[in-house]
Amino acid sequence: MVTTSKPGFLLYSTSACHLCEQAAALLQPWLAQGWSLHEVDISEDDALFERYGLIIPVLAIEQAGKEDQRELNWPFTGGDIAALIEAATCRP
Repeated sequence: MVTTSKPGFLLYSTSACHLCEQAAALLQPWLAQGWSLHEVDISEDDALFERYGLIIPVLAIEQAGKEDQRELNWPFTGGDIAALIEAATCRP
C-alpha cells in the first residue's frame, strides 16, 4: 500500500510576534486535514533575518527540490492560502 502525505507549511516567524500567531491560526483548517506546520524562527539565522525581518510572517509550502518556492507575505487570508496551495500542488 502506498501512502501519500500532504505537503507541509513553512511559516517564517519569530517569537513574540502576534501577527505570526494570527497567521498560524489561519492554517488550522488545513492542519486539521493532515497538513503539517514547520515554524522557522528567523532570528536564529542571519540570512533569513535579513530576507524576512521586516515582512514576517511569511508562509510557503514545503516542496523538496523546488527552488522557485512561492510565498505569501502578511497580510494574507484563507483564500490566499488556498490559492497558494493550488499553485504549489498543481504545477509540474
